[in-house]
Amino acid sequence: MNVVDSCGWLEYFANGSNAGFFAPILEATESLIVPSLSVFEVCKRVALLRGEPAAHQAADFMARGEIVGLNADTALAAALYSAKHQLPMADSTILLTAREHQATLWTQDADLKGHPGVKYRAKKP
Repeated sequence: MNVVDSCGWLEYFANGSNAGFFAPILEATESLIVPSLSVFEVCKRVALLRGEPAAHQAADFMARGEIVGLNADTALAAALYSAKHQLPMADSTILLTAREHQATLWTQDADLKGHPGVKYRAKKP
C-alpha cells in the first residue's frame, strides 16, 4: 500500500520535475491510500491556482484511491509524533495515516526525509 504526500500530488498535477517519481504510485490506484487531509490541502491549492473546476477534477482523480479519514487514535499518534520530532501537523498526520495502513509514504518534503516508512526524493529546482 502507498500514500503520496500532498506535495507529491501537486507535483504530479503540475507535471513538475519529480512528477515521474510519483506517477507510478498515483496511477496504481488499487494500492493507493489517500488521507482526507491530502484532499483538503491539494484541492485548496489547486483552487487557488487554477479555479474551482480544476479542484473538482483533482478531487475526482484523488478519489480513485481509497480515501481515509482521520480517527482519534491516529490523531493522537500523530500529535505525539509531531511533538517528539517537531513536525508540522499535516506532515505527522499523513505519515501516521500511512503507518496505520501499513503503507509507504512517498514525498519530496524534506521535513519527512529519513523517517521510517518514507520514500523521499528531493525537489528539483
